[in-house]
Amino acid sequence: MNDALRLLQDRQFDVVVSDMAMPGLTGLDLLQRVKELSPECEVILLTGEGTVETAVQAMKLGAYDFLSKPFSLAELETLIQKAYERRRLSQENRQLKAVLERSQPKVPMIGESLAMQDVFKLIAKAGPSDKAILVQGESGTGKELVARALHEHSSRAGRPLISINCTALTETLLESELFGHEKGAFTGAIAAKPGLFELADGGTLFIDEIGEMPGVMQAKLLRVLQDGSMRRVGSLQERRVNVRVITATNRDLAAEVAAHRFREDLYYRINVMSLDLPPLRIRSGDIPLLVNHFLGTVWQIAPDALRVLETYNWPGNIRQLINVIERAKILADDHFITTDELPAVVLSPVVATSTTGSASSIVPLLPVDDGTLSAIEKARVVDVMQKQKGNKSRAAQVLGVSRRSLYRLLEKYGLDGVSPAAETLNSPT
Repeated sequence: MNDALRLLQDRQFDVVVSDMAMPGLTGLDLLQRVKELSPECEVILLTGEGTVETAVQAMKLGAYDFLSKPFSLAELETLIQKAYERRRLSQENRQLKAVLERSQPKVPMIGESLAMQDVFKLIAKAGPSDKAILVQGESGTGKELVARALHEHSSRAGRPLISINCTALTETLLESELFGHEKGAFTGAIAAKPGLFELADGGTLFIDEIGEMPGVMQAKLLRVLQDGSMRRVGSLQERRVNVRVITATNRDLAAEVAAHRFREDLYYRINVMSLDLPPLRIRSGDIPLLVNHFLGTVWQIAPDALRVLETYNWPGNIRQLINVIERAKILADDHFITTDELPAVVLSPVVATSTTGSASSIVPLLPVDDGTLSAIEKARVVDVMQKQKGNKSRAAQVLGVSRRSLYRLLEKYGLDGVSPAAETLNSPT
């Protein structure tokens, strides 16, 4: 009996089979202890002197069933299988509930740019693996969508995908969310609660902004990743989970490791493979696809308004694009978006000083009449073409537009086929 209790304290079991008459604790005493240590565990009690009163008492205490002697081995095996199935269904229902509570509307990954095609190839190759993946990219680039795509390409696709953001919770709450807690573990813990690792068992856990995770939590996460073992807050019972972990960050984790703000051993554990998500400004040609998707079939956008969106640098990436589209829908008439519905920050040209398209200096110019705006736009195109020595691919990347859009701008302002030096002569003074 003592050995059984020690095992129950150290490990999780799906089904416990116990005799009613034993030295020391009775079967009912053991049932109560099992339910205290592991409420999800199913218990089958065996007795040679079964009475209705004992059976009723056992069922009230949470027993799965009560089997009277003599019985055949086949009867016991059938009962154990049924108890196990109920335990599994209960766990799946709990996982499904957690997934539904945390699920976000599925947004497909959209993009035909070379940068996104590389991402899609990596997802197709890395998805089926069970290894940890680190997704890196700026805020708003769609890291959670990548995690969902990796999960859907894996053998765990039919199991839960659970997400958590490390910036949204304090250290105490983050520990409780990830590992769960027992009743009375802290003020407000009025009932035991499974953590996200338990809810994601058999599936995938996506930990966003892992670079924000406190050092103490980093050590506890490392332990789970090493051997799959964890403990709820306020519990000594060891639990084992089988979870694939995908993490994401907008920080340079290698630099964080060098600065001793992130554990080196955890960095290598989560970074078996890294996937770098490109910012929107270098995804040439993807803006029209994304705009049309977020607009839907009923809405339309004016060509000059779309051109403004293609030219903008998008420091907030896709999240900012979605906000701009939703704002425009509120302001627009007759399901038609023009430049009048676009915010001033998007209408203001962005001065980029590097070939990567990152904005190091932004000149806020209030939108004025179309003639002045066109002159500013032409001057910007001429300036970039001159600095890139006529290289249209690099110029388009700096401007944050597709090559097709750049060709339209060059044609619009009579700059196509003109040498960089001549282009300067055509620029407004």
